[in-house]
Amino acid sequence: MTDSRNGKDLTIPDLLSILPLRGTVLFPHAVIPLGAGRPSSVRLIEEAVQSGQVVGAVMQRDPSEDSPRAAGLHPVGTVMTIHKALKQPDGTVRLVVQGLQRFRIVEVIQEAPYFRARIESLPDAAGPAATLELEALARSTTSLFQKVVSLSPTLPDELAQLAATAEGPGALADLIAASLPSLPTALKQELLETIDVTRRLQTLLAALGKEAEVLELGSKIQSEIQSEMSKTQREYYLREQLKAIQKELGEADERTQEIDSLRQKIEAAGMPEEAKKEAARELDRLAKMPPAAAEYTVARTYIDWLVTMPWQQETTDSVDIEAARAVLDADHEGLEKIKERILEYLAVKKIRPSGKDPILCFVGPPGVGKTSLGRSIARTLGRKFHRISLGGMRDEAEIRGHRRTYIGALPGQIIQGLRRAGTRNPVFMLDEIDKLGMDFRGDPASALLEVLDPEQNATFRDHYLDVPFDLSRVLFITTANVLDTVPAPLRDRMEVIHLAGYTEEEKVAIAQQHLVPKQAREHGLDPDQDVAFTPEALRLLARGYTREAGVRNLEREIAGVCRKVARRRAEGRTEPVRVTPDLVTSFLGVPRFEYEELEERTRVPGVAIGLAWTPAGGDILFVEATRMKGAHSLTLTGQLGDVMKESAQAALSWVRSHAAELGIAPDFWEASDIHVHVPAGAIPKDGPSAGVTIATALASLLTGRPVRAGVAMTGEVSLSGRVLPVGGIKEKVLAAHRAGVRTLILPKRNEKNLVEDVPAAVREAMTIHLAESVHEVIGRALEPAPSSPEAAPLSLTG
Repeated sequence: MTDSRNGKDLTIPDLLSILPLRGTVLFPHAVIPLGAGRPSSVRLIEEAVQSGQVVGAVMQRDPSEDSPRAAGLHPVGTVMTIHKALKQPDGTVRLVVQGLQRFRIVEVIQEAPYFRARIESLPDAAGPAATLELEALARSTTSLFQKVVSLSPTLPDELAQLAATAEGPGALADLIAASLPSLPTALKQELLETIDVTRRLQTLLAALGKEAEVLELGSKIQSEIQSEMSKTQREYYLREQLKAIQKELGEADERTQEIDSLRQKIEAAGMPEEAKKEAARELDRLAKMPPAAAEYTVARTYIDWLVTMPWQQETTDSVDIEAARAVLDADHEGLEKIKERILEYLAVKKIRPSGKDPILCFVGPPGVGKTSLGRSIARTLGRKFHRISLGGMRDEAEIRGHRRTYIGALPGQIIQGLRRAGTRNPVFMLDEIDKLGMDFRGDPASALLEVLDPEQNATFRDHYLDVPFDLSRVLFITTANVLDTVPAPLRDRMEVIHLAGYTEEEKVAIAQQHLVPKQAREHGLDPDQDVAFTPEALRLLARGYTREAGVRNLEREIAGVCRKVARRRAEGRTEPVRVTPDLVTSFLGVPRFEYEELEERTRVPGVAIGLAWTPAGGDILFVEATRMKGAHSLTLTGQLGDVMKESAQAALSWVRSHAAELGIAPDFWEASDIHVHVPAGAIPKDGPSAGVTIATALASLLTGRPVRAGVAMTGEVSLSGRVLPVGGIKEKVLAAHRAGVRTLILPKRNEKNLVEDVPAAVREAMTIHLAESVHEVIGRALEPAPSSPEAAPLSLTG
């Protein structure tokens, strides 16, 4: 076999020494440097240089193998001639070789000291493809290779000219494959083993296309980065030039003006020394930051919060007590205790303006005007008003704020409210404080301990501002429906004022002065000309269509009447409407609550009327007892709590021990079962105040004497027959008044609550007996026995 290179012929023998290569593929026509370090390879090279013989170069299958066997070599390699060999001091050899022609190993005949094999030469084969197609593939490959060279930053431009000088399509494919270091070694070996020039060019063309796409994408990314950097540098240079021009003209740039403006605002804000020092420090940081920095907006927002806080701004309190009384009376009917407390506060404020403001807590059922009362107090004092709803709040940061390290951090609701109010002494209404929640984010109720403590809130430190702010000038008013869910330490910090509810007359007055005009205007009616409610109609609405402590449902019923009137006017009947009880019934239907039921229920012995306290005000409840043959068992139903069950057992024990005095057979219990039921079984009931009611119902059942019509009672009973005081007297009395009860029996020791809390008009409208023992209660409550005259009164009437 012969091969022509550089104008001379080289003979390629059939037996050839084989040099294994690690991770390198030698192509025909390519000149590359190689390194050899294995003793067998060094010996092979030395003998080849001395004899001037060609050598076969074959790539190992596993580059990490130091002593490969014949099976560890690829079958196809390249015959090479050694142009230069240089032995290094460490024993390795550096050489420059040139590929001549492909060959295939037919048989390995020697493995030591180096490989020798019988080979067959593999000349290029053009295949069945036409010459024109081969020419087209060659041109496309050359063009794409030149594109890759132009895009690649590592390939020299001379390679593009090298491709143009290749002798034939096969040599072109080999030179290009050898010139691309980015081609995978496996792909290079595949190209080497591809004898068909057409297939070789097609495979190479696909690899060049992928390489061109990668280089184009990289070039595009690099161009965008360079463009962005150039834009940033250009803007920087322009800003610096603008600064120099403005400096020459004696003008300040916008950034400098902004920093100077903030510095002036800090000086004018009237901050305490610590807050001023913190604001100045943050402003110095801001002045050194580029506007594009991530921290710039955070620092600027923080300074804005500091300079807009009302450090010194406050309103002057109006201390005209007579004018304040007039405002409170105009806004709210009744609520005398709260009005007195506000007027007392104003009196103290007039004498000692620098005194601390109280922290009030209004507790009462829904709809009695707790929130609107806060607005009236603010109007009375001439202060700003801000309301925060605490219902469902679970995150402590809602009160104290988030630290500035968090993205989107803001101050808590207290600081935000002060900023919105614009003064440091507003009236702050913390609504629904009994609805606060708690979860893994913290306990807002605990965070309020500092806010609502006059001894601590002068130095309240929000997490966001991180400087003390004086809250001692704020008048905090909280509202709640019940106090049970308010933590004891928080409850201890507040002055609790209870709002029990309105009487019927107060509801009528509130409706005339506030609700009717408001609902008439909201429904497009003139309250002076289009619609007028008579007091009797309002009283029917309050008594027959609502049963509540507040006036929300009453307002809804008035709105229902106004809608009917508005519809009349829309249909063309524009005459004024005078709302009477008959018109209310025609508009809203029959009343939902009937008071005759009281008399009907108590006609049967064993039924008594009790009084209960609920979060929505007071209510009446019926206690029913019945007796049947059995084995002395007591059954209690109606979803009663443990305390109420114990009260029933105590009442039964008292009745059994005084059976002879009551005219009951002493052995009634031996052959009887007694069942006590409290209707509305879906509603849980508990507490000791139904003791006298249960005792009266049992006495009525066992004596056969029904309870007098319209009599209700409350009180705890003891085994000795004493009637003990209970709570919620005002709510219970008002509930009895709303339900049409005419006679009440209360514990003697609750007389002070009756006189202080219950309006005089309600006391005068009812007959109220104060009892100390169960004997007195039964004497007042039960109808007289048929054979004896009516018992004389046993206690005072109030």
